[in-house]
Amino acid sequence: MIMTERWALGGDLEVARIGYGAMKLSGWPGGPRPDRYTALTVLRRAVELGVNHIDTSHYYAQDGVAANELIREALSPYPDDLVIVTKVGALIEGSDIHLTGPEQTGLTPDGLRRGVEANLRSLGVDRLDAVNLRMGELADTRTPIAGPLETLLSLRDEGLIHHIGVSNVSAAEFAEARKVAPIACVQNLYNVAQRDDDPLVDACAEAGIAYVPYFPVGGFQPLTADRLNTVAARHGATVPQVALAWLLARSPNILLIPGTGSPAHLEENCAAADLHLTPEDLADLG
Repeated sequence: MIMTERWALGGDLEVARIGYGAMKLSGWPGGPRPDRYTALTVLRRAVELGVNHIDTSHYYAQDGVAANELIREALSPYPDDLVIVTKVGALIEGSDIHLTGPEQTGLTPDGLRRGVEANLRSLGVDRLDAVNLRMGELADTRTPIAGPLETLLSLRDEGLIHHIGVSNVSAAEFAEARKVAPIACVQNLYNVAQRDDDPLVDACAEAGIAYVPYFPVGGFQPLTADRLNTVAARHGATVPQVALAWLLARSPNILLIPGTGSPAHLEENCAAADLHLTPEDLADLG
C-alpha cells in the first residue's frame, strides 16, 4: 500500500492522512500494552508503511513504560519528514490522571513549560513539530484558553515549539484560540457514530486547519452498527477500516491517528487508505 493523500499541517509539514497514535504503547491510562519488542516493531513498521505523523505525549507513561521513549528508541535519528505531534495541558505527568480538583495545574505557565520540556527531553529533540494544548474535563472549573495559549506562544518564541494546536475544545474555545495564536490543528472526539463536532470539522476545513479525531474507531467502546457491517461486507473490509475510510471521505482536512499495539492491526489501519467508499456506502452510513 502507498499512502499518497497528504495534508500540509500548519501549512508546511506534509503528512500522510493516516498517521499513528502512540498512547496504547504504554497502556496509559490503564489497559493492556504490547511488550517492548512488539512496540518497537509497530513503530518501525508504521514508518515503513508511509506513516510520517505520530501523535504522542510525555504523559503516555505507566509502570515505567513511556511512549516517547519507545518512539525515540525505535526511530531516532528521526527521518527528515517525520512529524511528531505532542500534547501538554491539564495533566503534567501520567499519574496526574488520578487528580480531580488540582487537574488544572498543568495549564499554568509552570505546568505547560514542564510539559514541553518533558516532551523535548524524552523524545530527544530541540524543537517540537507541533504541540496540542489539551484542555481539561471539568466544565465547572474550566480554565480560559487564552492564558495557556499565550504561554505556548512564549515557548514558541523561544524556539521550543514550531506549531500550536488545541485539543478537547468547544467551538467557542476554538474561536477564542484563533484570536490568540495561529492554530495548526484541532484534536477532538469524533467518529462515524459521534458527530457532534460536525460544525467544527467544517470550520477547520474552511480555515485550512487540520482536524484530528481521537477515538476514530470508538476508543474504549468500539463501534458497532448494522450499517457499518453492511458496508464492510460489501468491500470485504473490517468495521474499523470502514470507520477510518468514512473519516477520510468526510473532509480532506481530517488526519487520522489510530493507535494499536498490534503489527497486524497497524497494517489493517493503514490499508484503510485504499478503501474508497461509494456514494451508496456513504448514504448507508448516514
